[in-house]
Amino acid sequence: MAKTKKTRVAIQGISTSFHEVAALAYFREPIETVECLTFHQVCESLKNNEADYAVMAIENSIAGSILPNYFLLQEYHFAIVGELYIPIHMHLLALPGVKLSDIKVVESHPMALRQCAEYLQTLNGVQLRESDDTALSARLIKEKKLKTTAAIANEFAARKFGLSILEKRIETHKKNFTRFLILQRGRNGRSDGNKASLAFEVAHTVGSLADALMTFKNHNINLTKIQSIPIVGKPNEYSIHIDVEWKRRKDYDQALGELLRQVRNLSILGEYKKAKIEYR
Repeated sequence: MAKTKKTRVAIQGISTSFHEVAALAYFREPIETVECLTFHQVCESLKNNEADYAVMAIENSIAGSILPNYFLLQEYHFAIVGELYIPIHMHLLALPGVKLSDIKVVESHPMALRQCAEYLQTLNGVQLRESDDTALSARLIKEKKLKTTAAIANEFAARKFGLSILEKRIETHKKNFTRFLILQRGRNGRSDGNKASLAFEVAHTVGSLADALMTFKNHNINLTKIQSIPIVGKPNEYSIHIDVEWKRRKDYDQALGELLRQVRNLSILGEYKKAKIEYR
């Protein structure tokens, strides 16, 4: 019997990274993860058909929006086909037997360091070092036997790489979550979707953005996110990224028709099912 081909999913980071956790939670089936150290590599992997889907973090409840990823969405024109929110619990990991007083360096992904900024400020004389991935930082400690370095990562990384947890739950706020987007090549809108991500430009005149946004209110569409992104090569001009939710598809379709007459370069980045936020 032929083996069933696993869905290939590009993730930022390595095994046990938060992106892999997100991929496993979303697809809920055996998948083949394609490890990429940067978000650019994630996009290239999907573009070059090395993956069927990609998982991309877009915002964190403590550290905020990941602005470079908005630029990647504009550059690659992938379809957003889903989203999910993952609770993020950060732990300080080190080799077994190492004490907190032994630590001279704390290493992790920049977003992880930002999410733990309040705790890290209490560590006097400790150097903070950015890395490409939380799980990779944990693996390097194991491989290089770094006795004065700690990593910020999750419990899965601690188990996989045989590290001890020096401090648990060091994120600044305990209700910490990251929103991940599920990307696919092409434009595959869901007929049962109730959320969309859009991008557009408005005229540089008084009230042009306000008028565009009022269109959603007038059609009972809930605006849940707004993010402006500078347009490269055009000083003082911005691309407006928004997320909207609806109860009736008809309301959304009518709002889009009106919006087309108000803005420039309207792009539907994706239509998909709204994800739930469940704290654990």
